[in-house]
Amino acid sequence: MVNNDILVIYPETVSTQIALYKASSLLFLKNIKHRPEDLSQLKEPDKKLEFRTNAVMRELEDNDADIQAIEYVVGRGGLLKPLNAGVYEVNEQMVNDLKSGTKGWHHTNLGGLMAFEVAKRIQAKPILADPVSVDEMDEIARVSGHPKFERKSVFHSLNQKFYARKYAKAHHKNYEEVNLIMVTVGMGGISVSAHREGRVVDVNNAYDGEGPFSIKRSGSLPVGDLLRMAYSGDYTYEEMIRMVTKEGGYAAYLGTGNINEIDQMMADGDEKALFISDACAYQVSKEVGAMYAVLEGKVDAIILTGNIFHSERFLENVKRRVGRIAEFALYPSVNDIEALAENAFLVMKGELSVQHYA
Repeated sequence: MVNNDILVIYPETVSTQIALYKASSLLFLKNIKHRPEDLSQLKEPDKKLEFRTNAVMRELEDNDADIQAIEYVVGRGGLLKPLNAGVYEVNEQMVNDLKSGTKGWHHTNLGGLMAFEVAKRIQAKPILADPVSVDEMDEIARVSGHPKFERKSVFHSLNQKFYARKYAKAHHKNYEEVNLIMVTVGMGGISVSAHREGRVVDVNNAYDGEGPFSIKRSGSLPVGDLLRMAYSGDYTYEEMIRMVTKEGGYAAYLGTGNINEIDQMMADGDEKALFISDACAYQVSKEVGAMYAVLEGKVDAIILTGNIFHSERFLENVKRRVGRIAEFALYPSVNDIEALAENAFLVMKGELSVQHYA
C-alpha cells in the first residue's frame, strides 16, 4: 500500500505555492506570499533559491509536517533542454542547467532547484514532471521557412498532459488511443497543440509569445513591422523583449494586465475590452483550425483549459468558429499542483518510471 507523503513546490512570480499529500490525498495547501521589495533585492539565483527554500521550510515547521514521511519532493519544471514527456530526477546536471539558464531564465527554474534543496534538507527524493521543454514534435513541424531558424516546443506541457489523461480516462480510453486539440490559456502565453496518440506532435512556442496573443504576450506579430521596429534605433533589445512577452496582449490594448480589472471592464460593457476579448478568441480559433489540419481531420475532442474559459462570451466565440470539428471538453482551471502530485503518486505506485536527465 502506498502511504508516503508528497511535497509539491510551485514557484510563481511573487509567491510560492506548496502542497502536502498523503499518497493521493491532500493534507494542506499554502500560498506563501513574498514581499516584492524583498524579492527585488535578490539578484543572484542562489539568493532567490535560499530565500524561497527557507520560506518553504518555515511553512512545513509551522504546519507540523512530518518531514520524515515525505518520500518525494516534486517541483514545477523550468526551462531545460528538449526532453521526452514524463518524470525526471533532479540531479546535479539539471541543477546546473537551471541555475545557469542554459535555455533561458524563468521563475519556474526555481521549481526544480527548490525541490533539490528541500529534498536534500529532509532526505527525500527530488523530481519534476513534464517541464515546459517537453519536445515530441514531428520533424515536419520544426520547419520554420528558413534553415537558420527552427520551430521549438515550449508550452504548458504539465497542464496539457494531465488533462489529456483525465479526458481519456473519463472516456474509458488510454491517452495513447486518442487524438486531441488542446488549448491552455495561462497568465503568460497561450498554448495550442495537437496530441496524436500520446504525443504532442505540434505546438506553438508560448514562452516566446508565438501563437495567439494573451493577457501580457503579444503573440505572433507581423515580421516585417517587428524587424523595422527592432532596427529603428528607438528601442533596446530589453524593451522589445518586454513588449513581446510582458507588455503586449490585453495589457497593451487595455492598459492593464490585471485579469480582475479586465473582467470588470467587460462586465461594465467596455466596448474595447469586449472587442479585444473577441479578437483573442478569434486567434485561438484560428490556431485550433491549424491543429485540425495537423491531425488530418482525425480529432476526438477539443480540450480547453484555463480560467479565461469561465467567460461564457469567450467560450461561445471559440465554439461558434470551431465547434463543428469535434466535441468540446472544458476544464476551466490550470491545476498544476494536482498534476505534479499525480505524477509523483504514479511513480510511488510503480506506474511511471523516473528518467535520468543528462
